[in-house]
Amino acid sequence: MQPDIAAGSVVAVTNLEEFFRGALRSVLADQHVAVDEQTERYVVNMLTLFARAERLYVSTPDGPSLKPLVQMFSDALEAATVAERDLALQRVGDISLFMAGFFLRSFARRLVDVDYHIAMGGRAYGTLASSLERGPRRALAQVFAELAAKFQPLVDALGQISDAAYVYTQRDVLRLYEVWLKTGSVRARRLLRRLGIEAAPVSLRAH
Repeated sequence: MQPDIAAGSVVAVTNLEEFFRGALRSVLADQHVAVDEQTERYVVNMLTLFARAERLYVSTPDGPSLKPLVQMFSDALEAATVAERDLALQRVGDISLFMAGFFLRSFARRLVDVDYHIAMGGRAYGTLASSLERGPRRALAQVFAELAAKFQPLVDALGQISDAAYVYTQRDVLRLYEVWLKTGSVRARRLLRRLGIEAAPVSLRAH
């Protein structure tokens, strides 16, 4: 049975992995987005992992923190071994997808916006897919290639899951319109329509 993730609903969760699996399948179906079973499993495992803050953030003397994405990506490309580089690229993609999907509203107060996370995450997954094509982990190359190709729809899917217990304010409406203009997010446009606003067509710039 899939969980009810309607906006404003309260969901009783006894198993995070099962909740994320049901929620992800529900929103992907709602948004008419299809992903391979292996890709779905990967995203569910990533969400379950990052639900624990200590797996998302890095401990520092000043408290939990995250490096800027551009620094993480640069560190990945300068890694001493291919294995270290691949793991670092995977983390860049995972963090970009998780943050862009679940913390969209917080980007309004930052210099770096959601479109940057989408571009960096897609690039990291794409680079990783190319790296794995001819190695022992080539089966995973298809997963990361699909994550790169469908990064924006997956961000929308995670965002819809995040919306489950959120009530939109007037400021949020303006933020949704800004996101629509920057990324062409299907989710943002649908939410605007639900709130009574018809978003004008936009022409996306190439990332």
